[in-house]
Amino acid sequence: MSHTALIPSHRKPRRNASKTALRAGVAGGVLSTIAVAGAAGPAQAEPVTQTIEMPTITAGLSTAVAASAEATQQVALDLETQAHEEAAATTAAKAAKKAKAEAVRKAEAKKKAEAKAKAEAQAKEEAAERASRSAARTTLSASTGSSSGSSSSATTSYASTATGSAASIVAFAQAQVGDAYVPGGTGPNSWDCSGLVQAAYRTVSVDLPRVSQSQSTAGTQVSLSNLQPGDILYWGSAGSAYHVGIYVGGGQFVGAQNSSTGVVQRSLDYDMPTGAVRVL
Repeated sequence: MSHTALIPSHRKPRRNASKTALRAGVAGGVLSTIAVAGAAGPAQAEPVTQTIEMPTITAGLSTAVAASAEATQQVALDLETQAHEEAAATTAAKAAKKAKAEAVRKAEAKKKAEAKAKAEAQAKEEAAERASRSAARTTLSASTGSSSGSSSSATTSYASTATGSAASIVAFAQAQVGDAYVPGGTGPNSWDCSGLVQAAYRTVSVDLPRVSQSQSTAGTQVSLSNLQPGDILYWGSAGSAYHVGIYVGGGQFVGAQNSSTGVVQRSLDYDMPTGAVRVL
């Protein structure tokens, strides 16, 4: 055996002549067809076969979507917080309004209660004052009754020497002697003590207060040792006197004493006054 008998040949086997001719014919036919097609129609542009690589955006898009979601969530939280704050503010405003209304109501109720208490206290004070004046007048009446035996000597027909306005006041007061005493009386035929004094001063266009308490402070306080006709005498303390009269001179006064005696003219010794005021 040859030393090259086992080495395969590297040469291609010969093709069959008939097959080769057939393939050449087919190829020629194809080329003829392409040539005919090219002659029959316009030249066609060659198709673009270049490949364009698109950038990868998956990672960036994911980050943007996450950021957008986070921003949306934050806006939602902010809106929820704002809604809670507005609701709390509304509730607080309603509570404050209600508290204010309640405070006003309580203040008005307190004011009414204080006014009522003040009115009741004033009514009690006035009642006590009336009771005091009534007791004082009762005492004065009893004193008048006990000295009735000497009342004729105490009553005189003293003719006042007063002049001017004082003379008019004295003359009016003396003209009412003998009239009846009636609580609250202001004339013309019945009087209480302050009603008589007020009417006497009105004859000279002097408008005195209506009650004894006020009349006892209507002028300048004077000593009982320095009296002048027309001075107002009072019994009790200044500002809370329970009885008044008019000094007519000669140590005598005219006053609406009580329901038993009516309007009388008496000596100061009959019932010494506490003090006096001078108006003229």
